[in-house]
Amino acid sequence: MNIGNIISQLRDKNSFSQSDLAEKSNVSRVMIGKYERGEAIPSIDAAKKIADALGVSLDFLVGESKSPSFDKRTLQRIQELELLEESKKQTLFDLIDTYIRDFKTRGAYSSI
Repeated sequence: MNIGNIISQLRDKNSFSQSDLAEKSNVSRVMIGKYERGEAIPSIDAAKKIADALGVSLDFLVGESKSPSFDKRTLQRIQELELLEESKKQTLFDLIDTYIRDFKTRGAYSSI
């Protein structure tokens, strides 16, 4: 999927008009229309502003990430996690691993 389609889908998902997105991203409505129609490709600066306004990461906006739920807030948490001391990181990883294991186990048993 190209960046124009992604912008259009995310804009619709957020119930933004092109004008709303233009106002939130500080990118002109005309340019947003051109991006969505594939008539232009946003600069990195414009793409970052649009991604921020839509609440997604830049890599998701440009089609490199497949998960829309891996949003900007999740990325910020991961970056902050990296700043913790090693023992605290390990404790959090253990907790996350436990929740993921339990989720997968429930899924496996519910399909039986």
